[in-house]
Amino acid sequence: MTTPYETTKDALLDAALMHVPFDGWSETTFKMAAQDSDVDMTMARAVCPRGAVDLALAYHARGDAAMVARLRTDPLPDRFSDKIAAGVRFRIEAVSDKEAVRRGTTLFALPMYAADGAKAMWGTADKIWDTLGDTSQDVNWYTKRATLAGVYSATVLYWLGDDSADNQATWAFLDRRIADVMQIEKVKAQVRDNKILSGLLAGPNWVLGQIKAPSRVSNPDMPGTWGPRAD
Repeated sequence: MTTPYETTKDALLDAALMHVPFDGWSETTFKMAAQDSDVDMTMARAVCPRGAVDLALAYHARGDAAMVARLRTDPLPDRFSDKIAAGVRFRIEAVSDKEAVRRGTTLFALPMYAADGAKAMWGTADKIWDTLGDTSQDVNWYTKRATLAGVYSATVLYWLGDDSADNQATWAFLDRRIADVMQIEKVKAQVRDNKILSGLLAGPNWVLGQIKAPSRVSNPDMPGTWGPRAD
């Protein structure tokens, strides 16, 4: 059920998207969005305390929701790496306005908003893994999401400059990045199977084995914790 808070934010975001190509995710855009959507400025500030920054994050969250919906309903490839690539592609195809993303990239490149941008990228990667049924509970929970966030952000930057038909150059770029990641996983598997190398890394691997995914910690606000392994 949609709350009045969500309805108001959606109305502000829809109105803001008309101005973002010209004024970016700025205070000017935020004020015009409030005016165009007939939302009192006091209410607009209550819904979006940081103004257009909160609207930019809401736009990103809207794209994530569209991506998750497609991952749950569209036919997916058999290979898991192809499913991951499909998730990234679905996320990019969820964009309704490339200029809004371009302006958002500029906004979140600013030092004061860089953490927000990184959190949004991480959130997208997390939703892809969760929707595809990832069950990792150790350090792999973090490495999977960090790696995919890097792939996604690099692909978005490539896509912003892509003028090929139907974004074919972007999808080829994405396939190459996924292939690179799979090569890393192949090397990791070879190290695990090598008795000498696995012995040398026993100590570091033990340390990493103590790291747990957020779902296993008592305080969900913390990104991880140390503790005995749950076998």
